[in-house]
Amino acid sequence: MRTSVTDPLLQPFTLKSLTLRNRVVSTSHEPAFGEGGLPRDRYRRYHLEKARGGVGLTMIGGSAVVSPDSPPSFGNLLLYRDDVVPWLRRLADDVHAAGAAVMCQVTHLGRRTSNYAGDWLPVLSASPLREPAHRAFPKEAEPWDLDRVVRDYADAAARCAEGGLDGIEIQSYGHFLDSFLSPATNERSDAFGGSLANRLAFPRRVIRAIRSAVGDAFIVGIRMSMDEDRPGGLALDEALVAVRRYIEDGIDFVSTVRGSIESDASLARAIPSMGTPSAPFLEFTAGIKRALDVPVMHAGRIADVATARHAVREGLLDLVGMTRAQIADPHLVAKVAAGAEDRVRPCVGASYCLDAIYDSGDTKCVHNPATGRELQLPHTVARAPERKKAVVVGAGPAGLEAARVLGERGHEVVVFEAGESPGGQIRIAAANSRRRDLLGIVDWRVDECKVLGVELRLGVLAEAADVLAEDPDIVLIATGGLPNVSVLAEGAGMVADTWDVLGGALRPRGRVLVYDDNGAYPGLDAVEVLARQGVPTEYVTPERTLAPDVGSMNSPAYLRVFAEYDVSTTLAHRLRSVRRTEDGRLVATLRSEYADTEAERVVDHVVVEHGTLPNADLYRDLLAGSTNHGRLDHRALLAGAPQREVADPAGRYQLFRIGDAVTSRNIHAAVLDALRLCLPM
Repeated sequence: MRTSVTDPLLQPFTLKSLTLRNRVVSTSHEPAFGEGGLPRDRYRRYHLEKARGGVGLTMIGGSAVVSPDSPPSFGNLLLYRDDVVPWLRRLADDVHAAGAAVMCQVTHLGRRTSNYAGDWLPVLSASPLREPAHRAFPKEAEPWDLDRVVRDYADAAARCAEGGLDGIEIQSYGHFLDSFLSPATNERSDAFGGSLANRLAFPRRVIRAIRSAVGDAFIVGIRMSMDEDRPGGLALDEALVAVRRYIEDGIDFVSTVRGSIESDASLARAIPSMGTPSAPFLEFTAGIKRALDVPVMHAGRIADVATARHAVREGLLDLVGMTRAQIADPHLVAKVAAGAEDRVRPCVGASYCLDAIYDSGDTKCVHNPATGRELQLPHTVARAPERKKAVVVGAGPAGLEAARVLGERGHEVVVFEAGESPGGQIRIAAANSRRRDLLGIVDWRVDECKVLGVELRLGVLAEAADVLAEDPDIVLIATGGLPNVSVLAEGAGMVADTWDVLGGALRPRGRVLVYDDNGAYPGLDAVEVLARQGVPTEYVTPERTLAPDVGSMNSPAYLRVFAEYDVSTTLAHRLRSVRRTEDGRLVATLRSEYADTEAERVVDHVVVEHGTLPNADLYRDLLAGSTNHGRLDHRALLAGAPQREVADPAGRYQLFRIGDAVTSRNIHAAVLDALRLCLPM
């Protein structure tokens, strides 16, 4: 059944002389898929997938930079290079052929980058105020700086037009342009500081230069903070005056932002993650739309179709940004149009897409490993030429993804799961109520498996005989891991683990020491749960910083708990041993590797987080009867080719293990394991 053409999301919209096929936008963001600052094939295919998936407008170059003294801080495209034009043209042609429009965001990063990147030119700002997030001390821009930056903006816009794009969007929140507009970052005493008219002078000069360079027909919009929501910052009344002047200068649309991005804490408020209300800035945006005579766009935790539809239907905005939602499922619009809204892969708000840029170099969806890998992995799974019988043991993220993909391939699939509910370690992590949206990763796969006819057998602790009774061609072991507390020289039997905390097995009385030798989410989740229960907690880690594998989008929520509940922290210390006192309490001995000193803590419970060890007994039991003895051909795996290793021609089945059944890793690694192994099966 197809969705009615009266669906507000699917209605066309005319932006200047450009008619968009629907109201859904993938707003400007930088996935860091460029190569040498250019949008080559990987970048192109990422946006082409969204165009093929039905989006009305996709916007590239989240902060594509206009000048050499705006060095990339997260893989930005370089619009000051002439050789960007043919790559823009190829991307634009492909996106247009797929039915979507495409624009590019342009900016000078100002102080939101590093003095120690690119060509090591000093970074600029309206005033010499350091940005906390990127740690740069900027130079106060001189008049000759302003002259050349104006030219750079105009030249960059002209390159976008020459590259066949439908328009551009000027970035004005946390970068160079708005450092003049915001009273929080403009302390100048010359003609560019002080009054609002003075603070507007440079941004208006840039907009007029851009309009002159691209002509009247080319679309030029602006994405700006309409309320910085910070002491001394730009407030709504001045922002409305500013944007009206910008419209006079040639701005065609406004994309609204609320908040500021100069620190991790403020960025997490401006781009909310899981555990926060849905679409928190919709009413704010609606007020701006009522005040302006140009189209208004907004993206801000609009993660589900129902909310997006409501926003358009009620006239709260003209174009709705579903950016992270389409990172999770680039075919979102096509599924809505086909009446398959319930099959949209959900964005769970994990913000891994943003944190992964700094953690591992580029954007990744926490549970769609094909995103950003379109050159290697398809978003749509094709049927296999031959139907096989597959057994998957374990219904965590790896096992459920394997079952889904094998089901899409048309195979007969049985899943054994020891627990009464599927989800594995995701269900444990979701015990932290703030992170319960992670269950969307599980629920979507369970629903897909039902559609595909996968048989899910819960509450079955499978043994080798259970697997063999199915007479399988393929066996996938996705049994995950078990907590590893083997980090102590003495007293390992006296400690609990983070699963005990999150699963409720540990009901602490008195003080708790949480020792995190992993540096990822489980340790912080345990601390958050304990703190909210009113348990006095100390967090100890051998790292020199708190949980280095938890990125800047997710760490603020944990740090808020640390501050609100007075959680104490001890960095750069290893837990060496635990012993029991005569009164039944525990003495934890901590050692500094740096000073070669020891300290003791007397507590009531010690909780250790050191990842997991593979739960691989069943795998080992099945090795002898397999054709490949568990061997995995890495070259074939990376090439997307079938596994053809044969160690024993008399074997009955191929045997593989995936996810934490191999070694302790994260959700994305688990689903990537499953997808690329099962696609060619």
